[in-house]
Amino acid sequence: MPVNKTYQADPHHHDLGAEFYDIVEAADFPTTILRFRNQRWAARVGLDELSDDEWLAHMGRLRPLSRNLAVPLALRYHGHQFQHYNPNLGDGRGFLYAQMRDANDGRLLDLSTKGSGQTPWSRAGDGRLTLKGGVREILATEMLEALGVYTSKSFSLIETGEALTRGDEPSPTRSAVLVRLSYSHLRIGSFQRLAHLGDEDNLKRLVDYGIEFYWPEAASTEDPVAAFYKSVVAASAQMAAEWLSAGFVHGVLNTDNNVITGESFDYGPWRFLPHGDPTFTAAYFDDREIYAFGRQPGAVHWNLQRLAECLIPLSNQERLIGALETFGPVFERTLEAMTLARLGVAAKPGGGGAEAVSELVRDYYAAHNESRIGYERAFFDLIGGARQERIAASVHAHAYAKSPWREVIARLRDLPVAVGAAEALAHQYFSRAAPVTMLINEMEAIWAPIAADDNWSAFERAIADIRQMGEAYAPVLKDVRRGGFEIGSGARHSRK
Repeated sequence: MPVNKTYQADPHHHDLGAEFYDIVEAADFPTTILRFRNQRWAARVGLDELSDDEWLAHMGRLRPLSRNLAVPLALRYHGHQFQHYNPNLGDGRGFLYAQMRDANDGRLLDLSTKGSGQTPWSRAGDGRLTLKGGVREILATEMLEALGVYTSKSFSLIETGEALTRGDEPSPTRSAVLVRLSYSHLRIGSFQRLAHLGDEDNLKRLVDYGIEFYWPEAASTEDPVAAFYKSVVAASAQMAAEWLSAGFVHGVLNTDNNVITGESFDYGPWRFLPHGDPTFTAAYFDDREIYAFGRQPGAVHWNLQRLAECLIPLSNQERLIGALETFGPVFERTLEAMTLARLGVAAKPGGGGAEAVSELVRDYYAAHNESRIGYERAFFDLIGGARQERIAASVHAHAYAKSPWREVIARLRDLPVAVGAAEALAHQYFSRAAPVTMLINEMEAIWAPIAADDNWSAFERAIADIRQMGEAYAPVLKDVRRGGFEIGSGARHSRK
């Protein structure tokens, strides 16, 4: 396998022991057709020099990578689903496939699968992924990455030649296997399972693993478990704030979909907001609106409470409560920082204007909710301090001249322009007539020619447009972006 010198295989999850996973085999697919190959992230882990045939062998047939996990591991976990506990979860159509180091910063990264076949946790499911589901996940992760959200990366999508029956889309439909690159797959549900079983020894082992590989700074504190938990709280609060700044609705914020690194992942019925609406839901089956857009921070906080309950035997309850109480301040600071960055402005020097910034950010989103201007459109129009020429060119110029936008715009113009804003505005993206968006009708329009004629041109244009947006926003997001790619460094993808 012609890996380059940046490839650093470093598998560790199997060291936890057999109680944490089941050894499984990948499905034997009828065919493998490459549909998406993420070259920019492949380069980060040293796999960009694989030939297409080698890529198909490793990402489609899921042959082991050099010096990596010899067998796939289906991970065990429980979880609250829509706040109801389910002890019958686990990797039902995917597995951990490889672990390696990020060549840029040394982080341990996971390659995992979705749609790779049945496991002991499939619960009568077929263990497969629809091709449409794979396309949807790519569009979600690419859009989120461009907007500065710390997300899993869609690494590969390969069509597998099976006809699947699904109740939520026309059947039979095409099948695929997705490989995603993530920082961690340790979920809140991973800890819940061990607490539910009363297995304190393995619970401690899992916490120690989480500290060693993901939050090592906790090891040197008075209470490493509480420090570990505080780090998880902070990262999760940042994730929730990033979603709101991007206008993103995850849809299924179950505890098995919250990982300890605060990385957004596992995309099912996701949506991006057409306009400000705290009640907007992504999942048609979320009839109680538990995971509505505006309730996402509360849902993540609720999940973190469940993690704290698991850790009480290993720590101090008061310290855990204190750590959880940091959620709100971290969330607010992150939302303010992300919002100002996307608007290309900065807080006034001296730190005395913190309250004014908080009020401005609240009023900015309140204006969204009242006016129904496109969520992405307002960021696009107002970047750089609400410049008059950009506002005048907008289809919403009349709305910006009235309350509540008029007052918000006046305060934006009173703030310093951010470092990087001029570079961002000089990018050709901001010369477009309208911003790039990924609303449900747009996603369906991308899928329709694939389903009808195997025409991938709309998909390829969408990826190119999204990455152009990411390059444009990179100068203003670089100081607030967590764990992401340095957008604009010759990034490309390929599809064959």
